[in-house]
Amino acid sequence: MRSPSNNAIVGASQSRPLHKLLVWLMLFVSVTYVVYTLKLISTSRACDDDPFSTPHHRLAAVSNLALPQNATAASHNRTAAAANIPRRESRQTRETTDLRNIVFGIAASANLWNQRKNYIKLWYKPKAMRGVVWLDDVVETQIGDEGLLPPVKISSDTSRFPYTNKQGHRSAIRISRIVSETLRLGLKDVRWFVMGDDDTVFVTENLVRVLRKYDHNQYYYIGSSSESHIQNIFFSYGMAYGGGGFAISYPLAKALSKMQDRCIQRYPGLYGSDDRIQACMAELGVPVTKELGFHQYDVYGNLFGLLAAHPVTPMVSLHHLDIVEPIFPNVTRVQALQRLNIPIKLDSAAILQQSICYDKSKSWTISVSWGFAVQIFRGVFSPREIEMPSRTFLNWYRRADYTAYAFNTRPVSRNPCQKPFVFYMSKAKLDRSTNQTITEYIRHRVPHPLCRWKMADPSQFNVVRVYKKPDPDLWSRSPRRNCCRILDSPKNGTMVIDVGVCKDGEISQL
Repeated sequence: MRSPSNNAIVGASQSRPLHKLLVWLMLFVSVTYVVYTLKLISTSRACDDDPFSTPHHRLAAVSNLALPQNATAASHNRTAAAANIPRRESRQTRETTDLRNIVFGIAASANLWNQRKNYIKLWYKPKAMRGVVWLDDVVETQIGDEGLLPPVKISSDTSRFPYTNKQGHRSAIRISRIVSETLRLGLKDVRWFVMGDDDTVFVTENLVRVLRKYDHNQYYYIGSSSESHIQNIFFSYGMAYGGGGFAISYPLAKALSKMQDRCIQRYPGLYGSDDRIQACMAELGVPVTKELGFHQYDVYGNLFGLLAAHPVTPMVSLHHLDIVEPIFPNVTRVQALQRLNIPIKLDSAAILQQSICYDKSKSWTISVSWGFAVQIFRGVFSPREIEMPSRTFLNWYRRADYTAYAFNTRPVSRNPCQKPFVFYMSKAKLDRSTNQTITEYIRHRVPHPLCRWKMADPSQFNVVRVYKKPDPDLWSRSPRRNCCRILDSPKNGTMVIDVGVCKDGEISQL
């Protein structure tokens, strides 16, 4: 057996090499650290060098150290001059988007073509626009249609694609491929493809205004949702509804056409065409860019409440015109839209734009939906109330109540004294001497319930005349409602209103 003292001696002798190894290791690390630090100091940049500067800027700073003073100054001058030179862009990028850069793809059915082609005639201008109507079958060309409609083509066969939705129709596959089929026509100088239905009416000047905000060289998928909250839940709030129309930039259309047929194969259970488009957009990683002027109008009944309180955005499209009532009373749907076209031609940017003002002497609230209607209310309603659409329409789902809309609404008043007096636009013209539009609105003569309020009766007026200067740059500024002012009228039975850009400090208040 070994003694304890012998064990200590043996342990000390064994630990001595270990101590030496640790010392050499620490010495090596120290020397390495010193050498690295010296090298770092000798190659470090000047103190005033921006840590976030680009490699180009750092190279210029190093080069200046080696140049003579005169050469350094010249280099700075050249750099400053280069900074002021705009980036060279292609001619196509510099030019403003116009109607000639847009191609319309219109989804149509041969069964409804004779009826719905009249909606297309209202807005399509063959000499100024390009587009194609895509049908499911051959139709006869009627005398008088030539030169008024886009060329008609038959969609390609889609029988190879599966469709398993029992509530829908497989024509959705055909319609979903319209953008890709239009792209393959090889049209030149195209920036945007715009999709719509045969019962969609576009305000093309406002469509151009909207698309000019976006870079057509990027991926853009632009449209809007349904008015029905339930529809958006069933389909998607991230989907642009095809009836209201949507726009796809040219590069995105190219990307879509390359993968769409494979994409469609993966979604046989979807209901319609627009949800198939959105499914493919999701695979491409492109979200919808919302523009509230595209109107699907998934409602029934009277659109008055929606049109009289249009959001502060350019009105781009109307849809489901065969389902809702004519927008003007006592005329057909087409005749009503023809009447709306008169102010559109005078000042398309302002069509349906709401202005709110008050007649202080009579305690009236007045709402002007330019080019469409004027309402006079007894009493004072706040702008917050009047800018909400009144529920003159019914939900897409008959059993749904007001909570099933995707926006705020207000009820139609039950108080007989608060029922508005409505004046519909009857004629419009441009006074070139004053550069003002003059629109006249005639009172809609319907029975009004007896009101016992001791205040002025709006029925004393039969006509409202509105003066307004055309404002094509309205949407080049930040969004804001126009203001209206009540003017003295030289004629009994006529109210005169001035509508225009709000003056400094002007607000809508009594």
